[in-house]
Amino acid sequence: MRLWGVLHSPDVQAVPTSAIAAIKLLMLTGRRLGEVLALEWAWINFNSKMLSLPDTKTGAFKVPLGDETLALLTELKASPAADAVYVIPGRSGSKPLVNLQKPWRKIRDLAALDEVRLHDLRHTYASVAASLGLSLPMIGKLLGHTQAATTARYAHLADDPVKLAANLVGGAFVKMTSQ
Repeated sequence: MRLWGVLHSPDVQAVPTSAIAAIKLLMLTGRRLGEVLALEWAWINFNSKMLSLPDTKTGAFKVPLGDETLALLTELKASPAADAVYVIPGRSGSKPLVNLQKPWRKIRDLAALDEVRLHDLRHTYASVAASLGLSLPMIGKLLGHTQAATTARYAHLADDPVKLAANLVGGAFVKMTSQ
């Protein structure tokens, strides 16, 4: 993915590391922007690999953390700014970062993703999950959706996995009829 490559390139040196970390967390967790920016260290349980969000759009929610997410959080915890309450601290360190728009525009331009919004990263998370074969109910659980219809709107399938699926189904029919 082009965006992930840009986040790891020397081209983003002018972008604050806290903004880069926030965007990576958005991509790796599928969480909403406000949830990532307000994220407190106290809500993360490294042993159980869980994040306990006390207040989301649908209420309190437990988020399972994958290995890549834990690696990023461990790296952030080891940084000098980790003494702060917030995982993504603002300039003062005593409050969270509140706005990603300026760094996002810079990163988005570097990745040549002109029309992509930060919230689109949540849709991308769902689409990647769908392309990996995860069911809509499972994707809904990952995102914290209470309605399957909401998840269906998020989980846009990329053309390549759909083409692959069409080939698999077509191949199965050919095998059945040639026996």
